[in-house]
Amino acid sequence: MANITAQMVKELRESTGAGMMDCKAALNESAGDMTAAQDWLRKKGLSKAAKKAGRVAAEGLIGVKVEGVKGVAVEVNSETDFVARNDLFQGLVKMIADVALTAGTDVEVIKATKVGSITVADAISDTVAKIGENMTLRRAALLEVKQGAVGQYVHSSVTDGLGKIGVLVGLESSGNKDELVALGRMIAMHIAAANPQALDASGLDPEVVKREKDVLADKFRQQGKPENVIEKIVESGLKTFYKEVCLLEQVYVHDTGKSVAQAVKDAEGKVGGPIKVTGFVRYALGEGIEKQENDFAAEVAAAAGQG
Repeated sequence: MANITAQMVKELRESTGAGMMDCKAALNESAGDMTAAQDWLRKKGLSKAAKKAGRVAAEGLIGVKVEGVKGVAVEVNSETDFVARNDLFQGLVKMIADVALTAGTDVEVIKATKVGSITVADAISDTVAKIGENMTLRRAALLEVKQGAVGQYVHSSVTDGLGKIGVLVGLESSGNKDELVALGRMIAMHIAAANPQALDASGLDPEVVKREKDVLADKFRQQGKPENVIEKIVESGLKTFYKEVCLLEQVYVHDTGKSVAQAVKDAEGKVGGPIKVTGFVRYALGEGIEKQENDFAAEVAAAAGQG
């Protein structure tokens, strides 16, 4: 029997994205032959796809695609960040973004949409079979303007339109398209960095605003301030809060002497017409998903050392 080392297991996992124990089994079955082990994993992949569905998929890629006055962002998750560097997985995410541009944002509708002779759901299952790791289409968002441009930015990009954070921003204007696209990218970069909760105060969740008001009021009640004074302090405190969480009121990261709204206004001369920011989408990979923290080195050693 071939001596299966931790390094061999690690290399096979990096080339296939398959799980540790699957890689060890594949190497044992193929007497340590790396190519045969890869083929073994591909053949076994489909029969294991259902088992893999219960595993936490919190890595993967955000895909962003813009065509004309419409843009989409999608999140496709995998179990490990190795898969983000896999050409098959990258192709799958790009295909899903293309489909979402016309099919819309309902995940089930996207999965049921046919690409050629197979559905997107079939394509996902096929990729699971080939790579040997659970994958899920988690969510999709679409942004469209009547005229103007949809700006885009992808942070930690692995290839064009794919990365760890994806941002879209709608700019409605009759001005110069190229200038709008350039401005949109700058604002999208700001959104990636500053992570606003809403476009302006009216877009904030009323519960979020109420909670902020209650926290401020309780703080000053405990200091013995009278109610009429507390009311004014809370009003002032909310204005500060809005500057922190509302896009148009935030300090513009590219020019800290201006708010985003001021930067947009200043750009109107260059663009050649009024500009209205209509909305934005910011997808960060894995946000809100409970992740399992594993000691990767220990996992490699355990997989290689245990029969």
